Amino acid sequence: MTRDSTGPLVSRYASRGVLVDTNVLLLYFVGRFRRQRIGSFKRTSQYTERDFDLLARLLSPFARIVTTPNVLSEVSNLSGQLGDPEKTNYFRQFAREIALLDERYVESTMASQEECFSRLGLTDSAILRVAKDRFLVLTADAGLYDAAARARIDAINFAHFLESAAEVDRRR
Repeated sequence: MTRDSTGPLVSRYASRGVLVDTNVLLLYFVGRFRRQRIGSFKRTSQYTERDFDLLARLLSPFARIVTTPNVLSEVSNLSGQLGDPEKTNYFRQFAREIALLDERYVESTMASQEECFSRLGLTDSAILRVAKDRFLVLTADAGLYDAAARARIDAINFAHFLESAAEVDRRR
């Protein structure tokens, strides 16, 4: 998926919404909390402030950011690795950010019936179940991206998006 090919997908799903996977959503929350922290926080250190800016621009056209309780639990657990007092302030903002999301619940028994469950687990299976015929998936997880493609669920691989953006910058 090239950066240029994301445009039609964003246009198609802008009014419906985008379901954002754990690591990308964590980057978004950490960046909105304290963007300088992105590179020094263990769980987002593979990203840069520029990556956060690209993510924020990518998400801006969407009417809603969709999530699942599974994704939010993972983001919460990963965020808990921030030290105090930063963690306390982060979680105060995290609570406000959660209120802005469109949270969709899928019973674990239903998610576990997805074909990919034995490979990808509960969170990714729930993402695919929720997204099917409704939402675009945004992930940095190659396994989830491939499973979405096999299930004919539109998805953007954020890692590919960043690579494409870097290539565009190199050409300039």
